[in-house]
Amino acid sequence: MAPQLLWIGLGNMGRGMVKNLVEKGSLEKPLLIYNRTRKRSEEVAAKLPEGKTEIIDSLEEGVKKADIIFTIVSNDAAVQSVYQDLLKGDVGAKLFVDCSTIHPDTTDEVAKMVTDKGAQLVASPVFGAPPAAEAGMLVFVPAGAKSNIEKIRPYFKGVMGRAEIPFEDKPQSNALKLKLVGNSFILNTVTMLGEGLTLAEKTGVGVEPLQQLVDTLIGGVYSIYADRMIKGTYWKMEEPLFSANNARKDAGHAMKLAQSVGVDLKTVAVADDYLAGVAEYAGGDKGDIAGIYGSARMKAGLKYENDA
Repeated sequence: MAPQLLWIGLGNMGRGMVKNLVEKGSLEKPLLIYNRTRKRSEEVAAKLPEGKTEIIDSLEEGVKKADIIFTIVSNDAAVQSVYQDLLKGDVGAKLFVDCSTIHPDTTDEVAKMVTDKGAQLVASPVFGAPPAAEAGMLVFVPAGAKSNIEKIRPYFKGVMGRAEIPFEDKPQSNALKLKLVGNSFILNTVTMLGEGLTLAEKTGVGVEPLQQLVDTLIGGVYSIYADRMIKGTYWKMEEPLFSANNARKDAGHAMKLAQSVGVDLKTVAVADDYLAGVAEYAGGDKGDIAGIYGSARMKAGLKYENDA
């Protein structure tokens, strides 16, 4: 019998993931969806084929109906709160899949909570921004028992994602460690671009020639972020793709993880300082990580917004 899936969390990542899971996941049953605010669930369901989703009004109701439960929420406290509610009843034989980006220690705590109740957990954070989630181009990093990963693998490549980096029969926290290392790369990339574009403008070189250099020499995610900065998207967008608060959360987790093993992430600390400026000026939940460019501009005596 096909498993019943429940999805918890419809933020800017969850919405795109649910879209692809419904449209390409070959689900035999409607996908159960839950969000803290029901209005968000209704908005998501309205954009998907009729009869392919079912809105759940409580976590208790949802977990009773489901066999596999996906979660993706904003931070450690939210994950802990959600799982405390999910695990109140009988959850034996159920499989939980947490795609949130949290500290590895928190993942270990949640894994123990789940297994103590007789259930199973796969930690599977993802790499990719909301547009990648929308396009089904995420990279999944599942960690846990191989048998459990096999159960959810059909929903990854070709459905919600383009690839996976598995940690089969490895601690769930390994996935979060890789996720934080990877996100430190993103933080450093955005910081280098923000500083470089500011320097190019202040020296009279101009940002367009630097963008041409980035596109020609590096490309990829560098070009994506450079474009978001130069076009002024970082200050024009209504909803951030990666909020300053969430970016600072990840920076803090990465630095804490590094310190625990005697490594000093100096460049991540620089990014965090710029992000503090973004949060102060644009708001922690409103400002985007690409606003590091605006923060760098202000430190150089320019205004936060460019003239795009």
